[in-house]
Amino acid sequence: MRSWLERGVVAAWSVCGAAGMWAQGTAQSSATADFIREHYAKFEYKIPMRDGVKLFVNVYEPRPGEFKDKGPFPFLMTRTPYSCAPYGEDMIATRLGISQELLESGYNFVCADARGRSNSEGVFQEMSPHLSDKGAAPGERASNKDVDESTDTYDTIEFLLKHVPNNNGNVGITGISYPGFYTSASIIDSHPAIKAASPQAPMTDLFFNDDAYHGGGFMLAANYGFYVSFKPEKNPLVPKHGEPYEFPIVDHYEFYLKAGPTGNLDTGKEYLNGSNFLFHDQLVHNTYDAYWQRRDLSRHMHGVKAAVMVVGGWFDAEDLSGPFKTFQAINTQSPGATNSLVVGPWTHGGWSIWDGDHLGDATFGEKTAVFFRREIQYPFFEKYLKGKQEEALPKAYVFETGSNVWKKYPAWPPKSATAKTLYFRENGGLSFDAPTEKAGVDAYVSDPAHPVPYVNYVTDTVPQRYMTDDQRFAAKRPDVLTYETEPLTEDVTVAGPVRPKLRISSTGTDADFVVKLIDVYPEDFPDPPTDTVGKRILGAAPILLGGYQQLVRGEPMRAKFRDSWETPTPLPVGKVVEVNSEMPDVNHTFRTGHRIMVQVQSSWFPLVDRNPQTFGDIPHMKPSDFKKETESVYRQGGAASGVEVLVLPQS
Repeated sequence: MRSWLERGVVAAWSVCGAAGMWAQGTAQSSATADFIREHYAKFEYKIPMRDGVKLFVNVYEPRPGEFKDKGPFPFLMTRTPYSCAPYGEDMIATRLGISQELLESGYNFVCADARGRSNSEGVFQEMSPHLSDKGAAPGERASNKDVDESTDTYDTIEFLLKHVPNNNGNVGITGISYPGFYTSASIIDSHPAIKAASPQAPMTDLFFNDDAYHGGGFMLAANYGFYVSFKPEKNPLVPKHGEPYEFPIVDHYEFYLKAGPTGNLDTGKEYLNGSNFLFHDQLVHNTYDAYWQRRDLSRHMHGVKAAVMVVGGWFDAEDLSGPFKTFQAINTQSPGATNSLVVGPWTHGGWSIWDGDHLGDATFGEKTAVFFRREIQYPFFEKYLKGKQEEALPKAYVFETGSNVWKKYPAWPPKSATAKTLYFRENGGLSFDAPTEKAGVDAYVSDPAHPVPYVNYVTDTVPQRYMTDDQRFAAKRPDVLTYETEPLTEDVTVAGPVRPKLRISSTGTDADFVVKLIDVYPEDFPDPPTDTVGKRILGAAPILLGGYQQLVRGEPMRAKFRDSWETPTPLPVGKVVEVNSEMPDVNHTFRTGHRIMVQVQSSWFPLVDRNPQTFGDIPHMKPSDFKKETESVYRQGGAASGVEVLVLPQS
């Protein structure tokens, strides 16, 4: 949800309001708009919900005789909090639907403004909680007062089936990020007309590795950068899009460091000045309290009747965890549902707009996003909404980075994967062999006044490419521990979650431990042709790939949550404790001749808010509470630290 890319999408691809779609060049957008105007007729509705609130919907209906498929046509709907502009039946969108293939095939494209947003009435709630008990007996309708996203979708579909002519009675639901959340919510005990659903990068459980918190650490830059534009509204309101927010300091490392404690961003006169309760709620609910638990949609994925294709990206900086949680929740709570997981080497929504052949300086050998749109997504909706004879998806259809190949599995993670631990060893070594030494420890000084940056270039936003960026700059810092294997003598493929298992002590009462899994290229690795390498920041030349330390996965863990997410506890000063965590899944092959590296540090700024290293309520702490402390990581027999990965056998 929280990305510059998603904030800018609404005006250009208004009908779906999903992250990652905008007009790709004036000529292309003009040609698409002409196609839409010639082939579709636009209609607008205010649809009454069961509680009397009216929600806005627009529908682009295929014009008779304009398509090879004569109809009747299914619906393909997206529900969004980002607006269904442009408003007015004579105002036509420049983009429509989720791909050119579907646009040209012919669907009743539906965009619905979420309750309390843009042109819909009602009160908006951040990730409005699902009501699992609506007071109705089995088989009966719930009370008119009991409404949530599932009932709003149900009532919308009832209206559309009765009022839109030439429909075939089938409904598809899709959306990326926040609209992905609405997609997931729509299929819980869903309307029987919903035959296909694709939650894409769905917000699912914001406290656990989606937008708000990762490992207990607040995702500072992404959240503040999002909420300066995403604000409460008075509804119904046709939005007027103003100028985008501009940071007063271009370098957001300096901007957030100058801001001081995160509470200043919420209430400070130079910042939000208490104007955005949505940001305030994210910031102050900094434990896994009832606020977050009520919004964990993965607890409610029952009654799913539609065929589901959950989509995610290995390098999604916003909603990396949501696809996996949604997929597994449907497997568990709706075991009879047709449920598939598709994951490619993509950023947040990148599969919907870009070619997907590279991210930054990491290359993937093919146009993976083009392949997805044509060979996976298009056949999925054609099969379940139009009855076309298309091959069913496997349980998991995933792209394996490193080797750069698509893989199909009957389960995810693959059942053949075996848990193995990469142990920290002496002299910066890393090995699958556990240490036997009686003593072994590495220490560094962590200073909140000089936190470790997460990128080594100036930016005023969270660059999508940071998730594959070169980590050589961090390895040179004295407050970053680095461990690496010898050059690999055979490929090592890891598939599934990554689980750091640390044994640490601290001179402070709290600390963060950021763990990064890195693929180190050989020193003689050839540079690709210059026309295939991603352009660097501000057009700088591509880096040399010999010795490139490509980030594969990195996440923070706030030590005060080591025993409980609901009730944090201080670190016992100077005593050895376990700090274990789980990172979102990977599917990566470390090739023969490469090295596997792990880095450990105690800040990752301003991606993650600074830990004062003093136990307490971080948003309300004073500058004097931020203290320099010494962090120790143990690597000895009986107190070994490492990273557990799931390793696939080599065929």
